[in-house]
Amino acid sequence: HDVRFLGSEVALLASMFVISRYVLPLVERRDRGASAEEHVGGLLDELAGGEWRVIHDASVGRGNVDHILIGPAGVFTVETKSHPGPVRVARVHGGTLRQAHAQQRLVEAIAGVSVEPMLVFSRAWVDRPLARRKGVRVLPARMLVGHLNKRSATLSRDEIEQVRERLAAALTDYEERGRGTRG
Repeated sequence: HDVRFLGSEVALLASMFVISRYVLPLVERRDRGASAEEHVGGLLDELAGGEWRVIHDASVGRGNVDHILIGPAGVFTVETKSHPGPVRVARVHGGTLRQAHAQQRLVEAIAGVSVEPMLVFSRAWVDRPLARRKGVRVLPARMLVGHLNKRSATLSRDEIEQVRERLAAALTDYEERGRGTRG
């Protein structure tokens, strides 16, 4: 019946509530997102053995692009989402679309070529796969490689390598500037 004991029990219960209600869902969401990016990255790596080039987790100043894909069919930014349920293309969140467009503009500015933004759901069922929402192509991960392989060639091998080199150099610059401001 000590007041200190009761106070510590209340504090412990409150801490457990906060952790279970707020902290654990954040950790689970982050783990699910990382797993989704690895899954999509693995699919894209299947393409990288041929003429395709893939850059994973490209740090670009204030954020990152999950994947940049450069190949015969063009240049693509891939934003990966781990949403597990059904996805209605018409209802994709505006913030997600703005993020995909920001990544597209950034990569276009660096690469000097047109870039198609893609929103890839690693675990979801998409009601209209391959449809575009405000210029962003939306598809499930299971359709990604097949879709890219069916696209017509627009870039030569030399152009693919030139774009890859420009992106690699710019990303290295971002990385070095980031280290310089932290140190």
